[in-house]
Amino acid sequence: MRTQYCGHLNTSLVGQTVELCGWVNRRRDLGGLIFIDMRDREGIVQVVIDPDMTEIFADANQLRNEFCIKLSGEVRARPDSQINKDMVTGEVEVYATGLEIINRSEALPLDFNQTNSEEQRLKYRYIDLRRPEMSDRIKLRAKASSFVRRFLDDNGFLDIETPVLTKATPEGARDYLVPSRVHKGSFYALPQSPQLFKQLLMMSGFDRYYQIVKCFRDEDLRADRQPEFTQIDIETSFMSAEQVRGVTETMVRDMWQELLNVDLGDFPIMPFSEAIRRFGSDKPDLRNPLELVDVADLVKDVEFKVFSGPANDEKGRVAVIRVPGGASLSRKQIDEYGSFVGIYGAKGLAWMKVNDLTAGVEGIQSPVAKFLNEEVINGILERTGAQTGDIILFGADKANIVSEAMGALRVKLGNDLELTDSAAWKPLWVIDFPMFEQDDEGNLHAMHHPFTSPLNMTAEALKANPASAISNAYDMVINGYEVGGGSVRIHNTEMQSAVFDLLGIEETEQRLKFGFLLDALKYGTPPHAGLAFGLDRLVMLLCGTDNIRDVIAFPKTTAAACPLTNAPSLANPASLEELAIAVTAAKEQQA
Repeated sequence: MRTQYCGHLNTSLVGQTVELCGWVNRRRDLGGLIFIDMRDREGIVQVVIDPDMTEIFADANQLRNEFCIKLSGEVRARPDSQINKDMVTGEVEVYATGLEIINRSEALPLDFNQTNSEEQRLKYRYIDLRRPEMSDRIKLRAKASSFVRRFLDDNGFLDIETPVLTKATPEGARDYLVPSRVHKGSFYALPQSPQLFKQLLMMSGFDRYYQIVKCFRDEDLRADRQPEFTQIDIETSFMSAEQVRGVTETMVRDMWQELLNVDLGDFPIMPFSEAIRRFGSDKPDLRNPLELVDVADLVKDVEFKVFSGPANDEKGRVAVIRVPGGASLSRKQIDEYGSFVGIYGAKGLAWMKVNDLTAGVEGIQSPVAKFLNEEVINGILERTGAQTGDIILFGADKANIVSEAMGALRVKLGNDLELTDSAAWKPLWVIDFPMFEQDDEGNLHAMHHPFTSPLNMTAEALKANPASAISNAYDMVINGYEVGGGSVRIHNTEMQSAVFDLLGIEETEQRLKFGFLLDALKYGTPPHAGLAFGLDRLVMLLCGTDNIRDVIAFPKTTAAACPLTNAPSLANPASLEELAIAVTAAKEQQA
């Protein structure tokens, strides 16, 4: 039906007759002439409709926004005075010689010139996606997917599909379960990742695998999470962690170069312990110059128990953030930041303004200064590099609370005070994660997943001292977002059983859940390692948005619902009976 896309018209086509299909983006009646901004997925072009073309002009008078039309006409160069430099097609226009109204549009439930609620945008997503901004995001996503496939194909990786109906495995979130009609009372699980299957593919001899695959996690959602998400899944055999990082770093660097013309450079490598110490986070945003500075050794002997208590607790931490120019913050603003860190469990936010560094203690303004002697204050000023006009903010509590609260505060301060360089790109690798985390009851949990290999450690050494174990794992971080993570996998039964034992997974449960994996490890399993990227999150960064729903065609809300289709919904009672399922909650809601 069309010979060209609207957005592809340029001066090389002047004098040619083209046929266009698309939507009315805007109609302007200037009395003598009617101008139509016509839009398709590639862009917008101006169409001129002359009153001398009486039949076309009459039809054009009926046009309204979002009418679907077909138009033919001659491409003409605009006079120099009328060139629109804000449009890709601004040097040309189309003189209409034919017009067909394919489909009319009722009054729109969305206004492209206004800020619509996200609920409305998702309910009428098919209209929202017509907006050039949204269309460009979906096209960029397609380009990113295409780039990944080309890169991995060119580097010897095989695209292999893995099952969607599978068995529940521990990946850190709840599974979505699918009832079996044939095996009544039994359930499949939708995969949180293809973890075990990609390891089995390595055992099968496919030493370079990849897949762009849907994964599912039943977890509480945030702006950068969805219940179903797309993963670039990569696994290799006979490659070290350094080699895996090398090939995937090249892929991401080349992607940014091709799609954004941005050179990310070489990615720095930072141990987990350093990231937590300096930034309070294992996904630090290096565009933000603020850092956490430990001062526990300086305050361990002060009488102020809020500081000295955590300073003398091996599980405690006392850290500060120096904010350049922060002395201008009002007491109200400081109190608001105190409420903010309270979200993360902090009991308060002590502060110290440096009004005049040259005046020593006399130049300090702080409600806690009276509890600190001159030596302590000078030590804090020297260690933080404080200058006149700065403010120093204190966090003192259990180490995990201080790290999380002050790390989040660092990000908020960077954004609020415009200290973070929003135009920069700052990627890095975070490595050397602890193998395990410990809960309040003393139980161990895998930091990544239970198939991650410890770094330079035997099974016996791991059993003897699990708290000291470092995992051979790595995360790629860009501008404060974890975009991908992976590890070297366990490739022998003894080590895998040792990890399961430490996680409290008894032998019977090991056999029940992972018997097939433990068996497979007995038959010449090669060393293997991999990494998985969140495609949605990568595209979110490429598009410059902070909402993952902006780069997914039909996303769910933060309540894991779809306003467009009204999913999830109640099931047909006959279908439930066939599956031998009784839904008591729905009955209670209806009562």
